[in-house]
Amino acid sequence: MSTISVSKFISVDTTLFSPKSSTINPCFFPKFPPNSKPRKSLTLVFSSSSGAELSSAAEDEWLKKLPEKKKPLYSHSLPCVEAWLRNLGFFQSKEDRAIWFVEKPEWHAQLSLDVTDLYIRYLKSGPGNLEKDVERRFSYALSREDIENAILGGP
Repeated sequence: MSTISVSKFISVDTTLFSPKSSTINPCFFPKFPPNSKPRKSLTLVFSSSSGAELSSAAEDEWLKKLPEKKKPLYSHSLPCVEAWLRNLGFFQSKEDRAIWFVEKPEWHAQLSLDVTDLYIRYLKSGPGNLEKDVERRFSYALSREDIENAILGGP
């Protein structure tokens, strides 16, 4: 059995205020100085030879569970949407799980999964000759097929 150790730091917001003032209530964080951020470490252990194998199998399962492509995106579970985006070549931001990136030979884009809509921003800093970033918004009521065709059509 091999193990993979992954550390993730979790920051705790220390800006809790007293109910009747704008000062930090010291009783919430008695062990931490005012400007420090406590950190916790999380270690994951995989029993397979690599975490990538486990991830790939789970990814395939979610792709199999995708609703028909004519169904609106709101009828898809989040793991299915994430598997679909990965299958299209997107990769998830490490800082914000709702942000995805894709790098195509003709253009680069950033996709955001908002509460009510999906946004894609084609970046002028990527290949191609965009004068400025181009942003489009798609309702989750549109079918997965329509959104995929619109996104992959580029700017």
